[in-house]
Amino acid sequence: MLHHISVAVNYPAQVATVLAEAIGGQAFPFPPHPGSYFVMAGDEFGTAIELYPATTQLVPGSDDVVFAEAANSPHYLSVHAAISVPTTQAQIEAIGQREGWLVRVCDRGPFKVIEFWVENKLMLEFLPPEFAATYMGFVKIENWKVFLAMAESGEFADKHQSHQVPASV
Repeated sequence: MLHHISVAVNYPAQVATVLAEAIGGQAFPFPPHPGSYFVMAGDEFGTAIELYPATTQLVPGSDDVVFAEAANSPHYLSVHAAISVPTTQAQIEAIGQREGWLVRVCDRGPFKVIEFWVENKLMLEFLPPEFAATYMGFVKIENWKVFLAMAESGEFADKHQSHQVPASV
């Protein structure tokens, strides 16, 4: 069970407020690292997102993790998370539009997600209740085995390919 994830963003306070709205939770300061925030969904799983300033790195210290600063941060991040949310597709789209962030419904084959591009650099896949039900019905070991067999046969090859993004983007 994934309980929380941490990511670095350009404007942690703003992103925390927006994500708290999108996931139906609350945002709080994160005292271990000044300028960081902790967004809690308030669900039975303890779902949360830690938001650090963009150049923050987590590095191993002598006894525990240490917060360090990088010279710069990448524009796009490889980290992403799929998160079940109580909000509707329309609410999520309205929040993204208000912030100027890309939001779109995407068909992943066996399920759909709403890509919610935080600051247009971090993709979170939001699953409103109807999307979450389909996702949860699919993500079972036996279903994944069938999916892999279909992928190996080339059934998903045309639709789901990796795309190279120029380094200058």
